[in-house]
Amino acid sequence: MSDSPAPAIELRAVSRWYGNVVAVNDVSFEVGPGITGLLGPNGAGKSTILHMMAGLLRPSAGEVRILGQPAWRNPAIYRSVGLVPEREAVYGFLSGREFVELAARLHRLPDPARAAARAIDLVEMGSAASRPCGGYSKGMKQRIKIAAALVHDPQVLVLDEPFNGADPRQRLHLMDLFRSMAAEGRTILYSSHILEEVERIADTVLVIVAGRLAASGDYRSIRALMTDRPHTFIVRSSNDRALAARLLDEPAIHGLAFEDGRLEVRARELLAAARALPAAARAAGVTLYEVRPTDESLESVFSYLVRR
Repeated sequence: MSDSPAPAIELRAVSRWYGNVVAVNDVSFEVGPGITGLLGPNGAGKSTILHMMAGLLRPSAGEVRILGQPAWRNPAIYRSVGLVPEREAVYGFLSGREFVELAARLHRLPDPARAAARAIDLVEMGSAASRPCGGYSKGMKQRIKIAAALVHDPQVLVLDEPFNGADPRQRLHLMDLFRSMAAEGRTILYSSHILEEVERIADTVLVIVAGRLAASGDYRSIRALMTDRPHTFIVRSSNDRALAARLLDEPAIHGLAFEDGRLEVRARELLAAARALPAAARAAGVTLYEVRPTDESLESVFSYLVRR
């Protein structure tokens, strides 16, 4: 019998339907410590998955487990889980401090005021904590919701579009906060439609398309598995045409083109191309100045998975 700890988040053949509409279809995955990005087009089922993780929705089939415990009808998991919903779920008549203290009291913390002050400082909302939440901007409401989710120091954090409305400085601060929490061994799963942010902070990604899990893992590894899609590079050298002539003899090179005066190189295998380009440059007596992939980003991977 294995002594390894249970995954922080686990979905086992989970489906959720509303009448004849299937929102989530037989999804299974595990999430451990670190930052995991949940991606998918609108209507893909991301929010439904997050709500099942938080115990707010019952799976129609399968099971969702948090730290080894079932999420549905199990209030005990809230001692270890912090949830930030996408909706502006704040009480406008409460001040930010009162809102976070209310969350602390609901968790039965021994010193709600102190816990709330700590959480508010984490999201840099101290200067506005005495103001009513109803007068906050969208970004401020997001940050006070994050403070309420962090007030009991949860092991698992589930976030639905946490950066909505935040300005660039606030986004950077929240990214640093989540990175530090992940470095302490916490599990953070969040959905976002801003791929650049996910690419910057997520250790792994889960891509949901039409209610199904289309891919999971590091996005670079996912890209490497796309064998039916050539890798494309923009190459600059001391003599692009001489280099192109030499590359025609390289079996690893799938295609060549000059686009807007730049040499574009396509290859089936990334590593084979990485070996072929410098070898061809040496053989042609050419100096390489730049080899820049054009389709190795998370945005490229996401677009491929959504459109195929």
